[in-house]
Amino acid sequence: MSTNTTVIVGGGLVGLTAAASLKLIGRDVIVLEQAPQVRAVGAGIGLWANAFREFDHLGIGSAIRDMGVEQNTWFFNPAGDPVRAPGYTDSDHQFLLVPRAELNNLLADTVGRDRIRLDAHVTGYTETDSDVIVHLANGETLRTDLLIGADGVYSHVRKQLIPGSDAVPHSGHYAWRAIVPTGSQDSESTVLTVGGDRTRGGYARIGRDRTVWMVNQFDAGPLTGTKRERALRRARNLAEAGWNDDLLSMIAETPEESILENQVTLVPELPHWTSARVALIGDAAHGLSPHIASGGTLGIEDVGVLRSSLSAEADLEKALTTYEHARSARFETVREHSAAIEHAADAAEFAQRYAAFSHWMLTTAPTT
Repeated sequence: MSTNTTVIVGGGLVGLTAAASLKLIGRDVIVLEQAPQVRAVGAGIGLWANAFREFDHLGIGSAIRDMGVEQNTWFFNPAGDPVRAPGYTDSDHQFLLVPRAELNNLLADTVGRDRIRLDAHVTGYTETDSDVIVHLANGETLRTDLLIGADGVYSHVRKQLIPGSDAVPHSGHYAWRAIVPTGSQDSESTVLTVGGDRTRGGYARIGRDRTVWMVNQFDAGPLTGTKRERALRRARNLAEAGWNDDLLSMIAETPEESILENQVTLVPELPHWTSARVALIGDAAHGLSPHIASGGTLGIEDVGVLRSSLSAEADLEKALTTYEHARSARFETVREHSAAIEHAADAAEFAQRYAAFSHWMLTTAPTT
């Protein structure tokens, strides 16, 4: 067996980026994706400047910039008054909103479709001193030097690596979103309103002729009615005196079957992310609430740090330990910011806490 093989469980954004990145340093990669096709869960994803360090390293940064729409986020109160924290600049509020499906297809092409196995259900693994044996539901086994769990908040790899680490509901926290044709609204910026009853939401252009709307609420209480009715009820917390009529109209006109509704789930803080030959990346390691809008970007950071650690250290276990220490330390601060943003009392406090987080994230990002 080659000593530089890598099996990556999960063919989403982070798993595919990891496969493309590790190919560049000479690792023989295989991606195992349980779905029957390369797909994307969700509508669009915001990518900050720090994610593009890795995409540019892969040579696909320009293509991703071309498929997305740059956002310059403004925050609003329910009356429509714009709010931004003093002392921060546009660069602390700018990211690219990219359609998930197009992004994942580009990444799959970059990896090479022949390196991606679909309908591949991983049931577990056996780690030995010399390799990892990956067990598939069809009875097949694969031997690999390194196993990477990039299989999201419900990670099977994490479940075995760290028993008792199952994802937990973020109690009472629900999110609704959909992609709709762009209508009369002409804003090129993300419109995010912080409203009453711990409700937040808004909309953003995600493509030349598409807009994504989103609403989330903490402590949402009982859910009654259809998905559209539930989303509209919460969106009215964001609308006063004609403000956010565009958002209300978009939701009202969205077909029921096009609306995504999710109970937000979190990965508990883990005692470790790696073993001698197994590593967790992305949401499998640190799935957080989407209200900080940077989970994908932070997962891409994981990839860069893991690639750099593997390149710099010949001993696999030492390389994984270096990766884990760097990332778990960073996420201690990410969790502090996430909690502060969640509990912001109003739009002004939200704007200040969010800008503090994004500025910290961008200015302290790894330079791998």
